[in-house]
Amino acid sequence: MSGHSKWAQIKRQKGAEDAKKSKLFGNLGSLIATESRKAKGDVNSPGLRAIIEKAKKENMPKDTIERAVKKGAGGDVETMEALTYEGYGPGGCALIIEAFTGNRNKAAQEIKHILAKNGGSLAAQGAASWAFTKSEEGWTPNSTIPLSDADGAMLSLLIEELEGNDEVQDVYTNAE
Repeated sequence: MSGHSKWAQIKRQKGAEDAKKSKLFGNLGSLIATESRKAKGDVNSPGLRAIIEKAKKENMPKDTIERAVKKGAGGDVETMEALTYEGYGPGGCALIIEAFTGNRNKAAQEIKHILAKNGGSLAAQGAASWAFTKSEEGWTPNSTIPLSDADGAMLSLLIEELEGNDEVQDVYTNAE
């Protein structure tokens, strides 16, 4: 009876979970290192403390957090910046894409390529943000628009591919 190995199933599930956790820890480590550089290694600075608390909530190991703080305080970390891109997806739904990157040109081109490939387009600053309100948790839509089943499926693929990109942190949409 092939295909019924319990170990193989556990290995696949663990591999998928570990990949998600690795991506999350990598992003959090970059955020911590950049904020540590701004705070000159002061763990008591509000910005750095907030990111460290977020990392602890995600069960990031203490030694990994300390390593990221030391890396940032040492000054050998590349300058990372948080960027917000706006666009429109399938069916005319608005998208807000938050990215954290060291190379803004590369990030913009990758996001533009993913959007174009999946029936979306990159828009100018302010073109889609009118449909959202910025809050502590992120961007919340002021109103939602209904999508057809085909557009909903295309939007799901688009968001999945955007979130698969290493530089993209969050994707927000006003689709139902």
